[in-house]
Amino acid sequence: MKTVAIIGRTNVGKSTLFNKLCHTKKALVHDRPGVTRDRKEGTATLGKTTFRVIDTAGLEKDSELSRAMWRQTQLAIDEADILLVMGDARAELSALDTQLAKEVRKAHKPTLLVANKCEGESQRAGANEFYRLGLGAPILISAEHKRGFDELEHKLLPFLGSNEKVETKGEKPLKLAIVGRPNVGKSTLINKLLGQERLLTGPMAGLTRDAITVKWNWEGKPILLTDTAGLRKFGKISDDLERLSGSDTKNAIDFAEVVILLLDAAQPLEKQDLAIASKVLDEGRCLVLAVNKWDTIANPKETMALIRERLEESLQQVKGLPLIQLSAKTGKGVKEMMKAVFDVYTLWNKRVPTHKLNLFLSDIKTAHPTPLAKNGRRVPLKYMTEVNARPPTFVIFTSNPDRLPDSYIRYISNELRACFGLVGVPIRIHLRKRENPYTNKE
Repeated sequence: MKTVAIIGRTNVGKSTLFNKLCHTKKALVHDRPGVTRDRKEGTATLGKTTFRVIDTAGLEKDSELSRAMWRQTQLAIDEADILLVMGDARAELSALDTQLAKEVRKAHKPTLLVANKCEGESQRAGANEFYRLGLGAPILISAEHKRGFDELEHKLLPFLGSNEKVETKGEKPLKLAIVGRPNVGKSTLINKLLGQERLLTGPMAGLTRDAITVKWNWEGKPILLTDTAGLRKFGKISDDLERLSGSDTKNAIDFAEVVILLLDAAQPLEKQDLAIASKVLDEGRCLVLAVNKWDTIANPKETMALIRERLEESLQQVKGLPLIQLSAKTGKGVKEMMKAVFDVYTLWNKRVPTHKLNLFLSDIKTAHPTPLAKNGRRVPLKYMTEVNARPPTFVIFTSNPDRLPDSYIRYISNELRACFGLVGVPIRIHLRKRENPYTNKE
């Protein structure tokens, strides 16, 4: 499959085009310039043609951050087979457009010039200025309204070549997301895992805005690895772009199967960390806790004891969560972290046979009988079965589900974990009323 990179100045509509081509809203779109910072990849379609597409950061005035963003764009140019140079037909050409055209010509790759925001005749007339860039005739489109896409497909098709679908069979990739507060080292950790500077890093909080997903292999096992924007307390967010980034991160949690919550060893398990952990567990995802910057801690034993104490107090619904000591900068602890990821993933998929569950149910009723109902009889628990995995989900049938207190359900949950090794993964228990077979019978 051929790769197409979309490049251009800030705020010309690259992410809008990316989303339309990929039939998704993976890339954040906002009126503010410079929203995209890391490069984002997706599978695009135009008509019957399928190809890989890369959204890139916009070229902007010189600064340390813009230079880092441009390095990411250059990597996308190197990786791409075809370049789509995008401009805004409503705005006059600038020195940045000229500079970008110059850089593109150095790549010696097939290049198409796209004039975006051509909704009316005045914009179409203004697009004639694009000839000055020396990249050929511009393709006039409106990414927002999907106008001009037929011509775009017609011009792209000769460069994309054969597009026959190739049947590929193999292991399904594990969906892994890394989340946490701003500036705890999420992008640094992903760069270390990938062995390359794939994502922007730096001391400034909030560098990552989009959730960026990349394909990766760990010891031969395929993984879809997602970096996310840092999550601050919702009440402290006043910026609408940060709200969009936060929503993107929450969507990444929903998409994931295993979530690594990265903590800062200097400030471990603050309220926001616990809120994120609860969100992950409420969604039924596997959770691994990784304490970053562990190599900077002067009193590791005391710090670890404090973290475990906070976990015991605040996340009682999941006992035995994997807790890894880590340095994203040096890579120490990465192997242990990935082992924990696959261990909890295995438990998350675990199925317990029904006959074993009912032996278990009989044993716990004998050891700790159910409470008495109003009629003086104990709440009957008839039988139990696992109705789902991912996470393990159990149903207990009883004639009086409303009379079984939460404390007894927690008791069952804790005993389930201990008996079947379901340590460190969320489990769900539902009570279902079993109708009396003799009711309403003549």
